Amino acid sequence: MTGRLIAVVGPSGVGKDSLMQALAAADQTTICARRVITRAADAGGEAFDAVDKTVFDDMVAKGHFLLHWGAYGLSYGVPVQVKEELHAGRSVLVNLSRSVLLDAQKKVPDLIVLSLVASREVLAERLSLRGREDKADRARRLDRAVLPLPEGLACVYEVDNSGPLSETVAECRALLHPERV
Repeated sequence: MTGRLIAVVGPSGVGKDSLMQALAAADQTTICARRVITRAADAGGEAFDAVDKTVFDDMVAKGHFLLHWGAYGLSYGVPVQVKEELHAGRSVLVNLSRSVLLDAQKKVPDLIVLSLVASREVLAERLSLRGREDKADRARRLDRAVLPLPEGLACVYEVDNSGPLSETVAECRALLHPERV
């Protein structure tokens, strides 16, 4: 049995990490991939492995990542061990950038994309509450919120996460597991 790679994408503040944690908690065969990020370890937010840019670049050179990309002055990587989880039959939720979705689909052809959206007002409020970015960074992130997904993705589900997380979780579970509804 082979698991599924489920890319969770969407603008900053849309609730990707909250959704992923809730989906994994609701299904013991689903896990969240832990990313490697060149961000300070005490930055808050998702659980991640903090490294500096030199270590990150070394990891890229040594083939430690299934996927990697840069955004907002940071580098992000998804460890290659994710493939072991897929081969073991587990579904793996991973917070990905739109910029690597086609590469992800090439590497894992059965990729599923959960594209989360929310109103600009909801995104602005959530970004302000999390307190990781200054006003200029929040504005840049809000401006990027409308960027489209790349053409050529085989399986995309768009889900509005403007409301209660419980509703989004129920909708995503129905999309991912229609046989269980």
